[in-house]
Amino acid sequence: MSFFNEAYRGTPPWDIGKPQKEFVRLEEKGEIAGDVLDVGCGTGENAMFLAKKGHRVLGIDTAELAIKKAKQKSTQRGVKADFMAWDALSLGELKFRFDSVIDCGFFHILSDEGRALYAESLASVLKPRGRYFMLVFSEEEPDWGGPRRVTQDEIRATFTEGWHVMSIQRASFEGNFSGDGGRAWLSVIAKGR
Repeated sequence: MSFFNEAYRGTPPWDIGKPQKEFVRLEEKGEIAGDVLDVGCGTGENAMFLAKKGHRVLGIDTAELAIKKAKQKSTQRGVKADFMAWDALSLGELKFRFDSVIDCGFFHILSDEGRALYAESLASVLKPRGRYFMLVFSEEEPDWGGPRRVTQDEIRATFTEGWHVMSIQRASFEGNFSGDGGRAWLSVIAKGR
């Protein structure tokens, strides 16, 4: 994961300086509820947006430089959000439970084995009937490099027993790599039935 830490020495293409519009829309519709975990939070734009909307938010990322920048931003903006360097495959060790988990581009960097471990890790911190909101590049996004593209079938195959895939919708992943954003899937997945 040192690649990601090094990427934050500059401005990586996914660091757009504002929250992703898909998460803004979900929050405005009241779908993101309660205490929120932001997995792969980067420099904290989504986490800070949700904190300003009244959520208690913890943002985690393995890139320590991203976490440092997120803490600086939240202090400068006067936003109460917590950030820490943490491995998303070890969420159970956090000792916290969340009503909602958001994931903006973390799932699509995982191997097949990593996806299964991640689903288990998510289950350990998401409260019963809690929701996981995931934004990932879809297979409809042209292959210009970057992370793996994800199919709906791959999402459904990862979140089976103990999960309920409520919806998978076409979405846009904003970034500094494309004017209109990348083609993506926005999934809403509930823990339990």
